[in-house]
Amino acid sequence: MSKLKLILPVFFFFISLTAFPQREDVGNYEYDKEYLFGVNKNTNGGLIGGIVFKAGTRIDDSQFSFWGVELSNVKSQKEARYNTVLGNSYIFGKSNYLYAIRPHYGREIVLFKKAPNQGVQVSALAAAGPTIGLIAPYFIEYAVSRVQTVTEQYNPEVHQSRFNILGSGRLFQGIGQSEIAVGATLKAALMFEFGVFRSSATGLEVGYMLEGYSKEIPLIPTAENNQFFQSAYFTFFYGFRK
Repeated sequence: MSKLKLILPVFFFFISLTAFPQREDVGNYEYDKEYLFGVNKNTNGGLIGGIVFKAGTRIDDSQFSFWGVELSNVKSQKEARYNTVLGNSYIFGKSNYLYAIRPHYGREIVLFKKAPNQGVQVSALAAAGPTIGLIAPYFIEYAVSRVQTVTEQYNPEVHQSRFNILGSGRLFQGIGQSEIAVGATLKAALMFEFGVFRSSATGLEVGYMLEGYSKEIPLIPTAENNQFFQSAYFTFFYGFRK
């Protein structure tokens, strides 16, 4: 037991040396390129609203240009999830998914630079770009009798009994049957960057997004469907710089 008491402090000491090595770029925030990966949460999405990739290039001391692409699942505000007698869950009335692919280009202006070895860098950014919407069918498992079930796209004229629905289809089931809707996206945000090294970046982007499509998206046929979607969002970023 006494040997263990002597070994443990030494063990944790070496772990701390490994976890926090000396870095030459501590407090050095000058960089020309950055590549960031992010996970998005928004008011039109689920627990995870989407994933984002962003690449930026320095223009001058306080301005950057960037391009990126975002993949997101857009939901209707009218969606409500129910549980079945089998313990599965489904969204009653939902007939289609909307998967949005958003390539975009924008500018970022640094409002407040980070103090040496501490603080937060704050930037304002705006971006715009086209949107490609994939309208994929939402499948449910439906009991047509006591001994027969079918898995098919929800249709309010056919699947009228909520209690006959036994669950939803598999993730991305029917993606090959998707229709395409073309649109555009605008967004504005504030970026808070917390990293202390030039070679890496950790941050949070908080903003507002507006996107519109060339036609209404029939997510829930029996409800009011929209051609335009707006959302507040935040994205956690992590990446590297050079």
